[in-house]
Amino acid sequence: MKKLRNSESGATAIEYGLIAALIAVVLIGSLQTLGNNMKNRYTTIGTTIGSR
Repeated sequence: MKKLRNSESGATAIEYGLIAALIAVVLIGSLQTLGNNMKNRYTTIGTTIGSR
């Protein structure tokens, strides 16, 4: 345990894990927002076409 605590590779692995988690959270949030925007857009298009 002492060896891992003093090791740079352990800290680097944790940092990469945190960066990957942050990227995943941002990506999921962005895709949800994009999905909602696309759904609203297609609903508007469908309503417009349906009313003609």
